[in-house]
Amino acid sequence: MPHRARLASILVTGILLIPLTACAADSWETPHASPTAVGTPGTGFAPAVAPAPEATVTPLAGSWEGVSPSPGYRVVLLTAGDDAPTQALVTAVREWSEAEDVDLRQVPADDDLVGGIDAAIALQPDLIISAGEELIDILALASANHGETSFLIVGAEIAEPTYNVTAVDWSGAGFRGSEV
Repeated sequence: MPHRARLASILVTGILLIPLTACAADSWETPHASPTAVGTPGTGFAPAVAPAPEATVTPLAGSWEGVSPSPGYRVVLLTAGDDAPTQALVTAVREWSEAEDVDLRQVPADDDLVGGIDAAIALQPDLIISAGEELIDILALASANHGETSFLIVGAEIAEPTYNVTAVDWSGAGFRGSEV
């Protein structure tokens, strides 16, 4: 599978592990209604029994193809760094958001990690996707203190994830930060 296609499929898998939310397409000002999914994941997407905290779930390839984000789904792409892996993730998220008609805003946090995370949370998105190793340690702290916000960490894990964090990684991409 080409590199970009693999990243896109990993991103979709991570997105589907987080409840999708219905919302108004033109407003980032108002909270959203209860989560709803558009479509149904196929057989093999999730285990028959809910996974334990910190469990690893490996969906069968293609089992997510019947599901899309709700119309108007709002995503903040929180970024730090300009290394090749981070840029590949940024590109994959942008391509996914265009293909799925997701309302995407990017918040760079290179100069101020805490300020970038605060700015992303303040936008009240349906989901914050992070890209960049520098964000891992601080997201472990921030995500635990913002239970109302859903986070997707792509290409890495945090040491002590909370219920509002989904991490999607693969061989060679399991960076866990310094475990502050």
